[in-house]
Amino acid sequence: MTDTPSSSADETRRRLVHAATVGFAENGVHTASLLEITRKAGQRNRGAVHYHFASRTGMLVAVLEQHVEMLAARERELLAVAQARPDTDIASAVEALVRPAVELAELGSEGRAYLMILAQLVEENPETMDPDVLGALERLGGYDAYALLERRVPPLPDDVRSERLSLVTAFILRTIADRGRAGERPSSRRQLEPEPFTANLVAMVVGMLSAPAP
Repeated sequence: MTDTPSSSADETRRRLVHAATVGFAENGVHTASLLEITRKAGQRNRGAVHYHFASRTGMLVAVLEQHVEMLAARERELLAVAQARPDTDIASAVEALVRPAVELAELGSEGRAYLMILAQLVEENPETMDPDVLGALERLGGYDAYALLERRVPPLPDDVRSERLSLVTAFILRTIADRGRAGERPSSRRQLEPEPFTANLVAMVVGMLSAPAP
């Protein structure tokens, strides 16, 4: 059966999104070469990115949209559990952020690359972020979980609390992604299985958030 033009275009777009996920993770969402991404997607047409996504930003949004539904739905499930816990329970709120990311990383290298992209974006100023990218990040969820977490962490100066939440977010995403990448290389260090790894990471983040103010 011969591919239709529509199915061929869909496959090209899929290849470009895959190549962009890897390229953005390894070389930066703002600095990765679109020409190199096009080449790795097996496309000879230099205008393929513009044709399918209009711009680098459009391609980034397409990359982010890949796992929006999975991450947002899983977080909602865990957040419902956390909201039913006492207000002193920081761990359940942290788990609503950690566990979906661990589960995504366990799906394979593309999931881990996705987390590295998120780690880059959460360090940017939302006020200067492109509205389409910001919208994609908002659809991922997280805001309700962070609101709950902010209510449950011990009292801290506003600037310290904001800094901690920003740092632990990047720490969570990069730690999970790095764990997966390390598992792909020969290593002398034995890694924890996913469940104890998740529990340990949650405990570490709780400790970071609960530490006395400087």
